[in-house]
Amino acid sequence: MKKKEKGQKELIIYQAKSGAIEFRGDFSRDTIWATQKQIAEVFGVSTKTVNEHLQNIYKEKELTKKATIRDFRIVQKEGERKVRRVVMFYNLDTIISVGYRVNSKKATEFRIWATKILKQHIIQGYTINRKIIGKNYDNFIKAVSDVEKLLPKDHVIPTEDILSLIKVFAGTWLSLESYDEEKFPKKGFTKKDVHVQADELYAAVDELKKNLRKKKQATELFAQEKDVGSLEGILGNVTQAVFGKDVYASIEEKAAHLLYFVVKNHPFTDGNKRTGAFSFIWFLNRAHIPFRQKITPEALTAITLLVAESKPKEKDRMIGLILLLLKK
Repeated sequence: MKKKEKGQKELIIYQAKSGAIEFRGDFSRDTIWATQKQIAEVFGVSTKTVNEHLQNIYKEKELTKKATIRDFRIVQKEGERKVRRVVMFYNLDTIISVGYRVNSKKATEFRIWATKILKQHIIQGYTINRKIIGKNYDNFIKAVSDVEKLLPKDHVIPTEDILSLIKVFAGTWLSLESYDEEKFPKKGFTKKDVHVQADELYAAVDELKKNLRKKKQATELFAQEKDVGSLEGILGNVTQAVFGKDVYASIEEKAAHLLYFVVKNHPFTDGNKRTGAFSFIWFLNRAHIPFRQKITPEALTAITLLVAESKPKEKDRMIGLILLLLKK
């Protein structure tokens, strides 16, 4: 079965040897709809036979009519005229139930196939639809292509970090084809007060520095300010209010700008990217914003490097990209 291309009616096509049979699709409910005539054609029997089985299915309460039947108004040709009539359609559960009751060659082939799939699912715990895998593969390749649009030329971002970024985007994907049109989120989602002090951030960064130096992953120059109070100034700008209103209204906007400004303003002699990423996570944590499932270490590395390598004119896009990562 396959769905028709976008722009056509939302139908499912059952490809039998006798030819294609169209079904009405209802993808919001993960099902398909077919008339008695279409079900009869699928299994190679008469409409009368299908009707008899349907009566038994409902009589034995294998299925309920309310859950499995819908009336659709369709246009059908009667002689030389096109007439609108209300026709009864049955869902996928009903089609399968009929398939297990009908006595025909096609129905037998259906049962052999269905039993094989069921057995595979029971033994292996899963079943594979190769057509869907093919579609998902195409979607994955498109996602890779979309993320590549964000990357600067000759980027040095590790492949595993880019793949993690793609994985994070998969759940809340905003088509990156619109990247050039700047259609990323412009606002955050969580509006609440968060009280943070600069000395708290300085203490956290100092602890980070100690841990990195202990692991020999940083030198004395790491997180050493070029000008005293630079980090405090950035935090103040991010959390400031003008005329009683926060410049950045949401927690996510504040966090995104904190990451961006620490990375791009280079307040430290060394370690601006790592300190920026750390400050970003520190702020989200202090604001009690759940981020661990969305912002993996690899995704954080990738987004930080993207910000570092971006041009100043791309600031709004980078902020939008960060907001997209944090989208609920």
